[in-house]
Amino acid sequence: MLTLLDSWYRATILRHPAIVLAVVVLVAIVAALGLPNFKLDASADSLTLESDQSIDYFREINQRYQSGDFLVVTYSPEAEMFSEESLDTLESLRDELAEVQGVESINSILDVPLLYSPMRSLDEQKESTRTLQTEGVDKEAAKEEFLTSPIYRDTLLSPDAQTTALQLNLEVDNRYIDLARERDALRQKASEEGLSEEEAQRLEQVSQEFRSYRTQAAEKDRARVQTIRTILEGYDERAEVFLGGVSMITADMIAFIKSDLVVFGSAILVFIILMLAFIFRQWRFVILPLATCVFSVLIMLGWLSWIDWRLTVISSNFVALLLILTLALTIHLIVRYRELHAQHADWPQESLVLETVRQMARPCLYTALTTMVAFVSLVVSDIRPVIDFGWMMTIGLSLAFVLAFVLIPSGLMLWPKGEPKDKGDQSGAITLIFSRFAERYGTLVILIALVAALVSVYGSTLLKVENQFIDYFHEDTEIYQGMSVIDQKLGGTINLDIILTAEPSEDAGANGEDDPFAEPESAADESAAEDDPFAAPGEEEGDSSQSAWFNRAALDNIKELHNYLESLPEVGKVNSLAIAYEVATDINGGRLNNFELGVMRNSLPENIKKVLIEPYLSDEHNQARVSLRVKETSPELNRIQLVEKIREYAVEEVGFEEDQVRFTGMLVLYNNMLQSLFSSQIVTLGAVFVGIMAMFLVLFHSLKIAIIAILPNMLAAGVVLGGMGLAGIPLDMMTITIAAITVGVGVDHAIHYLYRFRMEFAERGRYVDSMHASHASIGRAMYYTAIIIIVGFSILALSEFIPSIYFGLLTALAMFAAILGSLTLLPKLVLVTKPFGKESDAG
Repeated sequence: MLTLLDSWYRATILRHPAIVLAVVVLVAIVAALGLPNFKLDASADSLTLESDQSIDYFREINQRYQSGDFLVVTYSPEAEMFSEESLDTLESLRDELAEVQGVESINSILDVPLLYSPMRSLDEQKESTRTLQTEGVDKEAAKEEFLTSPIYRDTLLSPDAQTTALQLNLEVDNRYIDLARERDALRQKASEEGLSEEEAQRLEQVSQEFRSYRTQAAEKDRARVQTIRTILEGYDERAEVFLGGVSMITADMIAFIKSDLVVFGSAILVFIILMLAFIFRQWRFVILPLATCVFSVLIMLGWLSWIDWRLTVISSNFVALLLILTLALTIHLIVRYRELHAQHADWPQESLVLETVRQMARPCLYTALTTMVAFVSLVVSDIRPVIDFGWMMTIGLSLAFVLAFVLIPSGLMLWPKGEPKDKGDQSGAITLIFSRFAERYGTLVILIALVAALVSVYGSTLLKVENQFIDYFHEDTEIYQGMSVIDQKLGGTINLDIILTAEPSEDAGANGEDDPFAEPESAADESAAEDDPFAAPGEEEGDSSQSAWFNRAALDNIKELHNYLESLPEVGKVNSLAIAYEVATDINGGRLNNFELGVMRNSLPENIKKVLIEPYLSDEHNQARVSLRVKETSPELNRIQLVEKIREYAVEEVGFEEDQVRFTGMLVLYNNMLQSLFSSQIVTLGAVFVGIMAMFLVLFHSLKIAIIAILPNMLAAGVVLGGMGLAGIPLDMMTITIAAITVGVGVDHAIHYLYRFRMEFAERGRYVDSMHASHASIGRAMYYTAIIIIVGFSILALSEFIPSIYFGLLTALAMFAAILGSLTLLPKLVLVTKPFGKESDAG
């Protein structure tokens, strides 16, 4: 089989190099034609779990209460907030923003109804609604209402009255929600019980429809954000303005991804050219590896564009990584070719190239496979961007391996052999320092490794997943600045909804027996029956007993929960029916009975009802909604503890049943993703460990070799994880990939080293001599590739996205630890365990 493959390779690649190169160029051109269709995805969906059932519930609740996305513009004028100048500027800004396509309505201090300035009866409120722009309104009284009223405090005006918010309510995209929910329902059914042929066709159809519709919606969102930013630029001289909101963050993250692609790609290409020129000092050994790297990325990006596989903020790093790892692969081929050329200068070019391929095919194949195993292990993480990243890198590395063994041999066949120029390379002297250290101070090496392992284990126990989304961005970005202002001055940034569901009773409202929230008759002091003989339950249209939640007992429970939420330091603005209850009580001058509550509800003007009741009550589903905003910058914030703390209070203190209380919102989805990181880290590390151990067993047929090969790399991964724990750096979607990548890429060094060690030992028969020979030969390629990988990953520090910076620098640190282990600890373990048999006496 190997003979046939050898003959085919010689006849195809080496005898027709020009045709081979032409085919590769043609494939690259075809792939490049798809690049205009290249798309990016930074939607909120891309930051959630792949199989999180909470997503469907989140969409269901948004659709039910028509609580769509919104943007927030913060406005801090130079003049006093309630001066004519500032209000006129604010009015002009509001009017311009109202004309932006997709903005359904705007809530601002100019528009919202004033209920306390002064307090007026319901009849007066129904007759005419007063706003800040109503003639004769007392601005000081209005200011006090915005600061202290239960409706507006912590929402529209900052406590120092120097910053106000304009909330741009966007149209609820019901089409988007319907398509997403149908697709997800079919996906779930397919995974649980399978689909009929008709359902499978529908899944394919709805997936395509959703993908196309999402593209259109994303373009509209980006255009809207850009239009709003253009408007805001016209007010920079009169006020400090910031834009915030999910669609704005999405638009900026798309810009970050594009910037990172350009910056990383350009910086790494420049680095590749400089590094190759410095190492090899020959044009062919600059051009051929560079061409292999560029063609690998170009073909991959083109293919992704043709099949509409979109890059996320995580998977966008695959371009940089593919360039780095492809270059590392080509370095091994080039170094071995130059060694053979120096040793056998009289050999014809075809023999040199073929022998290089023969000697390097198996170790390069296994190093590529182990790296692929590391990336394939990421697909078990259940986080869509991480899964995509894993598959893209796996496919990309497969392509890189093929191109490396096609382009470089073909290119060498077309290039004149020339004179060998490998004799002046001093890198062998550098790597021999490590082999001498391992020989003389081997015990110290093992002792240091043991201490590092113990510290790493301890540090790993300190790892946490809780982090602040705002810390993903630099402080000079609008995302960070806008979120900070909204978080600290205007009631928090990330939403959390508590959905309270009452079981429907057979005779709701007729008596209190089946309603857990109905008042006992003995406790109904000043009840409707006593105060009004015509207020018999169920007889009047306005009787609140027809609602499971809009009655005094239920509202008292909601108010108790509402007040508790407001007492929590990490919680900002809280909205619920308790606000309507408090406003009604204030207007009435005292508590209302159920009948009066029903009358009040029906008497409210529509614009007030849309603010106070409709977003928080669904009689059709027997639901009440408590909506709160959490302060991302709060030092007390721990999402899972917050949710459990609220759940415990609602059940044990307020008296709700466990199954009546359910949580949703972006905080829940984001928290679910964060809480999965620990399990994802364990599963991915376990998968990569098992996969790589299996490959070592196949390659070396020795469990002993497999263990000593993987130990230095597991230690390198542990050093980084332990270091993160000790430094307080939390796990996130990117840093959970570091350990698996470190082991997968790090063992490449071990494979090349042990493969070469075995060859040297077979020739020399002495372990120490074989170690020095291996360091002087394959050690040089390991040295080159390590520098390339370390510097290449460090280039990610140029990113606009903080997790990418952590990912790049921490992976570079891990790679440094891995190469250090491969050049010191690994050879010492070989000397101690002697896995290749007994030494020969002739050595």
